[in-house]
Amino acid sequence: MDSVKQHQEMGYDRTVGMFSPDGLLLQVEYAEKAVQLGASVLAITTKEGVVFIGDRRIKSKLLVKKSFKKIFEVDNHIAIAGAGVMSDGRRLIEQARVIAQDHKVKFQNPIDILSLVKDIANIQQYYSQAGGLRPFGVSLLIAGIEDNKPILYKTTPSGIYMRFLATCVGNVSNKINEDLEKEYTENMSNKEAIKFGLKLFKKALEDEFNIERFDVASLNLSEEIQRYGVSELKKLL
Repeated sequence: MDSVKQHQEMGYDRTVGMFSPDGLLLQVEYAEKAVQLGASVLAITTKEGVVFIGDRRIKSKLLVKKSFKKIFEVDNHIAIAGAGVMSDGRRLIEQARVIAQDHKVKFQNPIDILSLVKDIANIQQYYSQAGGLRPFGVSLLIAGIEDNKPILYKTTPSGIYMRFLATCVGNVSNKINEDLEKEYTENMSNKEAIKFGLKLFKKALEDEFNIERFDVASLNLSEEIQRYGVSELKKLL
């Protein structure tokens, strides 16, 4: 019997704040598992901004694809995407919008990326320790433009945040991150990064790859979000 299953039977996962004998918060481990099961999203910083490629895992032909987004604008210079339980992600993204707008009203300046990331990570951390709550089962990729440079952070359900040049979270993230380590270069244009990212997804998803599954957008250095339709993506491939 593995230790996690044994600790489940002993009740160490009944409350969010109880450590197991192995030093684990089991409900946080479950939240991390939800991220690993979620449809993947990839973010790549480029010389022109940041590119997001989100797998919507669309299966129904009746679904209006534009109604299902994986990439969300927070402010003119910030965008967020996530993997895992996206209903949890939506709640955090709405909170990020409130934080960004509150900062702008108070200080008459757009919020800096790190301050927003810390605030969101603090919320995620609080929900991993407070009684009567559960951790957010989502990992977020928060990107923005600051001093005319692209900045990308990842947050986890436990409230950790890290800065990346490029990273992927979700069900095929292990495969994609391995290829990113080998093939990523900083001097790509946005369109080159989209083409590169879609090829990584094609390799990871194999027969399940379908260009219509993806929500793709770029946050440009001019602080504009540009979304790409299926016809544009087909041309790039």
